[in-house]
Amino acid sequence: MSTTEPAAEGTGAARAERVSHALARDITLPGGGGTLALVTIDNGLDHTKPTTLGPLGIAELHATLATLQARAQAGEIVAVAVTGKPYYLAAGADLLQVTSVADRATALRLGQAGHAAYRLLGEMGVPTFAFVNGAALGGGLELALNCDYRTVAGDVRALALPETSLGLVPGWGGAYLVPRLIGIEKALEVILTRPAATKPYTAQEATRLGLMDVLLDPADFLEQSIAWAERVLRGEVVVERRELDPAPVWDTAVAAARQRLHAVIHGSRPAPYRALDLLALGPDVDRDTAFAAEDDALADLIGTDEMRASVYSFGLVSGGKKPVGAPDRALAQPVTRVGIVGAGLMAAQIAMLVQQRLGVPVVMRDLDEERVAHGLAAVRASVERQTSSGRMSQAAGARLLASVTGTTELHDLASCDLVIEAVTEILALKKRVFAELESVVAPTAILATNTSALSVSAMAADLQHPGRVVGLHFFNPVAAMPLVEVVRAEQSTPEAVATAVEVAVALRKTAVLVGDRPGFVVNRLLVLLLGVVVDAVEHGTPVEVADLALDPLGLPMRPFELFDLVGPAVGLHVLTSLRDELGERFPRSPGLEKLVADAVTVVGRAPAPGLPRPVSPGVQAVFDDARSSRAGDAGTAAGDHGPLDAAGVLDAVLTALTVEVGHMLDEGVVATPQQIDLCMILGAGWGFHLGGLTPYLDRTGYSERVLGRRLLPDGVANVPGTTAPATAAPVGV
Repeated sequence: MSTTEPAAEGTGAARAERVSHALARDITLPGGGGTLALVTIDNGLDHTKPTTLGPLGIAELHATLATLQARAQAGEIVAVAVTGKPYYLAAGADLLQVTSVADRATALRLGQAGHAAYRLLGEMGVPTFAFVNGAALGGGLELALNCDYRTVAGDVRALALPETSLGLVPGWGGAYLVPRLIGIEKALEVILTRPAATKPYTAQEATRLGLMDVLLDPADFLEQSIAWAERVLRGEVVVERRELDPAPVWDTAVAAARQRLHAVIHGSRPAPYRALDLLALGPDVDRDTAFAAEDDALADLIGTDEMRASVYSFGLVSGGKKPVGAPDRALAQPVTRVGIVGAGLMAAQIAMLVQQRLGVPVVMRDLDEERVAHGLAAVRASVERQTSSGRMSQAAGARLLASVTGTTELHDLASCDLVIEAVTEILALKKRVFAELESVVAPTAILATNTSALSVSAMAADLQHPGRVVGLHFFNPVAAMPLVEVVRAEQSTPEAVATAVEVAVALRKTAVLVGDRPGFVVNRLLVLLLGVVVDAVEHGTPVEVADLALDPLGLPMRPFELFDLVGPAVGLHVLTSLRDELGERFPRSPGLEKLVADAVTVVGRAPAPGLPRPVSPGVQAVFDDARSSRAGDAGTAAGDHGPLDAAGVLDAVLTALTVEVGHMLDEGVVATPQQIDLCMILGAGWGFHLGGLTPYLDRTGYSERVLGRRLLPDGVANVPGTTAPATAAPVGV
């Protein structure tokens, strides 16, 4: 029952329900098979206001379906179908109404009302059809699932039950119906795996999976759906349904999923576990019992902080493309040709994305032919992977390869409107690159840096036109990561910033405008987190204890696996840079220095795909050696504490992050805490259940304990009045 339309940023107030009406009309079947009653779900607004279902809309749907049920019993109609306004069947429940629920009894009634309306589709007395003409998410997909048959338009790209990613469960029949329709193994994917990846199904995928019965041409979708329905009614089309999985198969699949779930999210949020509990009721549970269990699960989850934080997160990531504080988009300059300085991994990824999304020629420049060839080969290999898998047509792949070229000549960048440097993270090198570029490009050309932590203002300081320089910080992998930090240097003109923002938006990224401070948002916080974890190991905390300490947060990776992903040398470089710029809050790590110097493998292989990778045994020995070699030295920046237990490490990390968030807001790195949260969700993959970062610091009491104030108003991303006391001081082991 999930969906769209969360509360506005910075408020917890709910608007009045935007009622979606259930509009019924009779359709005379073209083959003379009788009358089909067609119900259209429509809120009367354009596609920018998705159809959602709140209490009033559900009540109207119930009344409409009850009337049709009476007509069916009287023999007036032979079938009932539901469809939606253009682009939407329904995007699910109205989350603003859900988050305004103040008590469990009201939450319980919300679930019961949805079931009462939807189950009429399965108890109509005549066959029921869903004509899925657009997005069907959460309660929208459950509306279709409660029907006997489903058609879907071939251009639909958003079919999903995302509830477990929003702190809820599929609570209007989804947990009961899906495993009976497609089997328990596939149901686990629909209800748990895909929501965790924020990856809805396309019409084609959903049809192959069995969620939809037939895929039809969108050009005349309604007419085709009605004709198909009549063939079903005549018996000319028979839709085969799979047999129900036997209890042993069902139980084994649920048990394995529960074990895997705990290995991945470590009990950090309740919704996925409650969904598994519903699936664990098994194949023999009756509909009434299953629906009542869904009602209870919804009633419990609606009252959790994790659900409120998830809705807050969803609101941030779907709240529009223009970042807070961005200049007027009319100031943006046209971009007709883009240059990339460098031909390494990031450069090749940026080049490919720019050509795909902007559709303009891209030229990569590097110092020698070998490097250029390597970069072009990386682009070619990526195109070949996508064309061979069907994700890109052969024609599109050929156009892309023809439009991305390489050169060693600086003057080949002269006609570019935008040049992005993606060279090694050395300030002097980047300054030299910009100085060389300024000698060949037009005075109006924008120069952007993909630096992850260095000062953009320092890069621009010696240029004749420093205002043209701006930061465009992409995250790796470039195509997949949705965030771009647009860095406004001290000298950046509004035109340069506006151009960078518009480019990011055209690349289908979420742009966050950040100040030119070390590490910007994501790297500053993530590297601090890693530094505090490593500092605990420096003081004698066992590596395994430190690595597992953050499991209660349910982060996408454990600290040492994250170190391995970014590269230990890169992590050490950024940690050192941030320490030089921001001081001893970012600890020095002799153990990490030795780890890099000795090229020690950081993590081993995962026990199974998608599971956490264990720390390699050699890492502990490296830190032990480093600690013994400096016995008697003064403690590092975090203080002269001894070894910590897991709770102590977690407390040290959260305390350090709270301090840093306070500094970042004071420095104007971003304008609001919400922007920090957006960066952590989209740039670091932090779960919706945390709300990014600041809601978690608020609801666990760290904000008030460390900063003396909440970061967000009470109730914006938590159940009002539920702040817990912060963890006590670190505990020794």
